[in-house]
Amino acid sequence: MKQIVKLIFLSTLLGTLTWSCKKDETKIFFEGGVPPVVSSSVTNNIPLSFANKDKEALKLSWTNPDYQFTTGLSSQNVTYQIEIDTAGSNFTNPQKQTVTVSNDLSKSFTQGEFNDFLLNQLVLDTAHVHNLEIRVKSFLGTNAVPLYSNVLKFTINPYPIPPKVPPPSSGHLFLVGSATAGAWNNPVPLPNQEFTKISPTLYQITIPLMGGNEYLFLPVNGDWSHKYAVKNNPAVPGLSDGGDFGFDFSDNFPGPAATGSYKIEVDFQRGKFKVTKL
Repeated sequence: MKQIVKLIFLSTLLGTLTWSCKKDETKIFFEGGVPPVVSSSVTNNIPLSFANKDKEALKLSWTNPDYQFTTGLSSQNVTYQIEIDTAGSNFTNPQKQTVTVSNDLSKSFTQGEFNDFLLNQLVLDTAHVHNLEIRVKSFLGTNAVPLYSNVLKFTINPYPIPPKVPPPSSGHLFLVGSATAGAWNNPVPLPNQEFTKISPTLYQITIPLMGGNEYLFLPVNGDWSHKYAVKNNPAVPGLSDGGDFGFDFSDNFPGPAATGSYKIEVDFQRGKFKVTKL
């Protein structure tokens, strides 16, 4: 009988402690925030010129989103992303320019810096005036509780600048390497391994490539004295699909992993190459 009473007492005590723990538990909930309001130092047209490339193009400022939790204002750092895109894309353009800012409530851009966004990221033509849209996104941690600002609209005309990588003065470009049928034999077989010149700064070729190998671009067929190559192959993730390249860089381009037919595009204006499986 004493054993039964003891068990009943222990059971009651355990239940009381469990209820007490649940009662004392503090839960933190997100209560909301206010979308930031962004403003600009210029309206309508953003002035750009090579002569003023070191001067300010515009300065963006925005309000604090005031993230709040049940414990009060958030003590976490707030991260902001300035999104710059062409009008009508609704910020879904894969080539939109995104600039990350931590904690600060403003960001200034020089004319040269902003022009570089337009030419090398958005890939806009210097011969035309373009419509841009800019907004600010705020978030906590790794993209938690994002808030979006109002959208600012501008017109802008980028100015031409020298290509990031000098195009071949020969006006020709050739593909050589173990990924090609001609391997490292130089001169390479023509016309199969010569690029087509699309414009003074854009070349492309469609060609079968053998997986797991490498290649280079040569401005002169049969001449190893100069080449177009990459840095840090294979340390850069995804480099076989495209990325940055340069003149007389040290490393071979990494070829694709799978054998197949590919289109290689070489953009000297932006200093970028792109490899697409067909």
